[in-house]
Amino acid sequence: MALEYAFEMAASSIRFGRGVTREIGMDLAEMQVQKVMVLTDPRLAKLQPVDTVLQSLRDNRINHALFDRVRVEPTDVSFREAITFATEGGFDAFVAVGGGSTIDTAKAADLYATHPADFLDYVNAPIGKGKPVPGPLKPLIAVPTTAGTGSETTGVAIFDYTPLHAKTGIAHRRLKPLLGILDPENTRSMPPQVAATSGFDVLSHAIESFTALPYHQRPRPDRPIVRPAYQGSNPISDVWSLEALRWVSKYFVRAVENPGDDEAREGMQLAAAFAGVGFGNAGVHLPHGMSYPVSGMVKDFHPEGFPVDHPIVPHGMSVILNAPAVFRFTAQACPDRHLIAAEILGADVSRAKPEDAGKILSDRLVGVMQRLKMPNGLSSVGYRKSDIPKLVAGTLPQARVTKLSPRPVTETDLAQLFEDALHGW
Repeated sequence: MALEYAFEMAASSIRFGRGVTREIGMDLAEMQVQKVMVLTDPRLAKLQPVDTVLQSLRDNRINHALFDRVRVEPTDVSFREAITFATEGGFDAFVAVGGGSTIDTAKAADLYATHPADFLDYVNAPIGKGKPVPGPLKPLIAVPTTAGTGSETTGVAIFDYTPLHAKTGIAHRRLKPLLGILDPENTRSMPPQVAATSGFDVLSHAIESFTALPYHQRPRPDRPIVRPAYQGSNPISDVWSLEALRWVSKYFVRAVENPGDDEAREGMQLAAAFAGVGFGNAGVHLPHGMSYPVSGMVKDFHPEGFPVDHPIVPHGMSVILNAPAVFRFTAQACPDRHLIAAEILGADVSRAKPEDAGKILSDRLVGVMQRLKMPNGLSSVGYRKSDIPKLVAGTLPQARVTKLSPRPVTETDLAQLFEDALHGW
């Protein structure tokens, strides 16, 4: 088997600063955009970030239409609704105001309105056909109102595929937004529990991308043009992932426990973008791969602080509940990297042995999870041992990410990991 010999870096442009949301109308006017689709969710539609965007569009005389029916934790059904709106509206640019759910929905709306196709054509295999995006998309400006997904920097759009009750997505570099607007004013409305779950997503993005299978150990694609967006750890992604982890270590707990701490909120917003550049090119692995069925098969869990009318296990929560078990498992493949991550998070590794790396990192994660009141494992969000076969079955289609685990994983391994994740401590 021939192995990869190269990696490629791609990232969205980022503009950071208090009040930069007011510049969006100027940007679109400079592009000579005629009609814009603004996407958001029903709660945010009534709040200041959306109002600021709409006022900027009005001030610059940009014709626009508001789509405020984005679903938190989107599905194929909600994606299709946005795609229909985009296709019928004849828009030549898109603005997404919200968290990862909104930005991912905007990516899908832009893609299918620009390059119409059967819905499963662009969806990742094996659920979809995994066809590459055939050409450039229309401009998309992403305005995140959470500090978590880093979706403003990545070419990935994640959703629940309802026929299989499983998470999947669309991944291609051309999905990356043209510009990410990081305005600290837009995260003021974020409830503490949303800040916590979003921050755990940043934390896991950073560790997973740093500990992912190195790019040169991945099979070489038949043609360079089909080199995947998630390529494995590499020297450039490492820089962004580790810096994200340092900022998370410094600001995460502060941002959750004191929402008025502007420095911490700004720090986490930048950390999310740093991690997005890192994992957007290196990829994530088992915590994310295992999280998709946890979110997709949710029964009746309603997390505190999430104003939604349907059961959800928020994305960052579903990821971090698996992470301690996973890093105990993967540490033997690259103990040095697991220890580096643990040290950044505050562990004393001066006398650590390689065989202790997984436990040391896991213990640091559990400490933060307990402090920020995460549920105690998958059992606390409604899962039982009898659910494990279905969780494993829902993870197997996520080969795009699970194959980046630094330690190869079997179905038996996945079953044991889910059992270990039932209780975090």
